[in-house]
Amino acid sequence: MVERIEEIEVEAQAAVEAADSAAELEEVRVRYLGRKAELTGMLRGIADLPPEQRGPVGSTGNKVRKGLEGLIEAKVEALRNAELEQSLAGDRIDVTLPGSPARAVGHLHPITRTRRLIEDVMIGLGYQVMEGPEVEHDYYNFTALNHPEGHPARMLQDTFYVDTDEHVEQVLLRTHTSPMQVRAMESAPPPLFMIVPGKTYRRDSDATHSPMFHQVEGLAVGEGITLADLKGTLLAMLREIFGPDREIRMRPHFFPFTEPSVEFDVSCFRCGGSGSLEDGSRCGLCKGIGWIELGGAGMVDPNVFGFVADSGYDPDSVTGFAFGFGIERIAMLQHNVGDLRLFFDNDLRMLEQFS
Repeated sequence: MVERIEEIEVEAQAAVEAADSAAELEEVRVRYLGRKAELTGMLRGIADLPPEQRGPVGSTGNKVRKGLEGLIEAKVEALRNAELEQSLAGDRIDVTLPGSPARAVGHLHPITRTRRLIEDVMIGLGYQVMEGPEVEHDYYNFTALNHPEGHPARMLQDTFYVDTDEHVEQVLLRTHTSPMQVRAMESAPPPLFMIVPGKTYRRDSDATHSPMFHQVEGLAVGEGITLADLKGTLLAMLREIFGPDREIRMRPHFFPFTEPSVEFDVSCFRCGGSGSLEDGSRCGLCKGIGWIELGGAGMVDPNVFGFVADSGYDPDSVTGFAFGFGIERIAMLQHNVGDLRLFFDNDLRMLEQFS
């Protein structure tokens, strides 16, 4: 029987060496060391052997069983290492490369996108983009724009003033980007074609107004510029923003720094200017009138030119127009956003719609 145990040892060692996978190795283990294996049966039947055979058979059998267990364990470890090496070679990752697909680091805010769209359109029309200070002197914000001290129009733009020495000119957060009209004309002679996008501040806060908002101011000054040029400019700009089928209309209004002054509307792009949707219901965007109010404009008041006459802006020889509107207003219309405050809440559920 000892001879048979030694034969089983040789057979099992050869089978272990020949196993190429964990599944094959498990099959070898069950065949030679399992509960129904020949070697296991021999060890269980030692008590039935003659006394003189029990020692040699038990000693040899246990030695062979432990040896095979160690051999199989070593083989398992070798197979695992081989599989790992193969996996690393086949699935090698270059950690210096970006993820696949690379995750976007972010995107422009919808207000920034709208501002850049307006800038691109106006640059295409020959205008230059300028910027001005957000903390402004009362002179540029009101006085030089034909808002003399005590003028009722100042009350309509009640704003945030900065505490200064009583002997220093009043300073405030600008209520519009219009102060750059005077600053630009002071620094450059006519002709002048420019827009001024930027932040402005007023003491307003509701679904369509914010204490801080973005505005675009436009100014064109030269010889022979008329109200027709203003209408053509606004029409070209709004068709680029809202589509080639848009129309505009002007309504008489009052602004201290333009004369005559108008408010301008664009034909509704949802109902096509009809005021009604395809199902016959009233258009909710334009409230059934077919027009959407956008901003104010007009011909530059000669009194404004009077403040910069020394820079070449003689009101008897040059004319010009100005216009202004809120960037949030354009963004709200473009994206059908009902509450301006959503642009400033930093709610990713809202902002990620524009990624």
